[in-house]
Amino acid sequence: MKYLAIAAGVFCATAVAAETPELTVYTYDSFVSEWGPGPQIEKAFEQTCGCDLKLIGAGDGAALLARLKLEGARSDADVVLGLDTNLTQAALDTGLFAPSGVTAEYDLPMAWDDDTFVPYDWGYFAFVHNVGMDAPGDFRSLAASDAKIIIQDPRSSTPGLGLLLWVKSVYGDEAPEIWADLSDNIVTVTKGWSEAYGLFLEGEADMVLSYTTSPAYHLIAEEDDGKTAAVFDEGHYLQIEVAARLANSDQPELAETFLKFVVSDAFQSVIPTTNWMYPAVIPEAGLPAGFEKLSQPEKAHLVPSADATAVRDEALAEWLTALSQ
Repeated sequence: MKYLAIAAGVFCATAVAAETPELTVYTYDSFVSEWGPGPQIEKAFEQTCGCDLKLIGAGDGAALLARLKLEGARSDADVVLGLDTNLTQAALDTGLFAPSGVTAEYDLPMAWDDDTFVPYDWGYFAFVHNVGMDAPGDFRSLAASDAKIIIQDPRSSTPGLGLLLWVKSVYGDEAPEIWADLSDNIVTVTKGWSEAYGLFLEGEADMVLSYTTSPAYHLIAEEDDGKTAAVFDEGHYLQIEVAARLANSDQPELAETFLKFVVSDAFQSVIPTTNWMYPAVIPEAGLPAGFEKLSQPEKAHLVPSADATAVRDEALAEWLTALSQ
């Protein structure tokens, strides 16, 4: 009888597990870290979905698309979260994505009419440094200075790609000259944002490519006002991060439910103090105290998503040539 009771218990547990749907979301490493949004997002969504949410870190943002291209229709992912508008056209061209079925009242610096990709946060790329540094006010001044910087690889990192398009947007045909002049300022090029920012905090460089919102982490979480973002008078490049569902997902309805959750207050209210970006939809409680102190660029740059692949290819060739000399 004891054996039968144990066997019955195992059978019931297995049956319950089999009935619990699983949703797999590919995202970037910092999102799933213990200090990132992932743990709170997972807990909040599972309380409403009756499912098992699997958040899988797959490198940095640009690495997500590379992995999806490699896996193709065989991918285990139901949703990808962490691409940006520099990658959405390339993502669409794969044929791997399906319409989102999501609408929202977005608070973005631009109108949003994409029916496949769902924006969940945004920010401006910037070089973060310690307060007290005589920071340069543009790329030419940065290149002429002795400042040591850490940047990310545009082939694997969305900030790295954003920097590439930032320089190209501002300088056009003069971008190769800027990169040649910047080459001796660059201490290292990392695969992703987390590694780069960690090295900066360890004192390996004077400045690191990050966001105007990054100092909010130090100000709010650490009560440290010793970090700030350099404001360039030539403007800053805008990033809008997005989520989307895969056409071959075996959980299409659950994937759509998750995308609707992405624009809900339960998700959006977590973003400012975990992902340290501006939320795509203003939370009911508004932005946390401290965000009003952040640097505000007066001019924004953004390559249209339809043009981003072509601009990227040209800019990447220029970047590789300059850094190899």
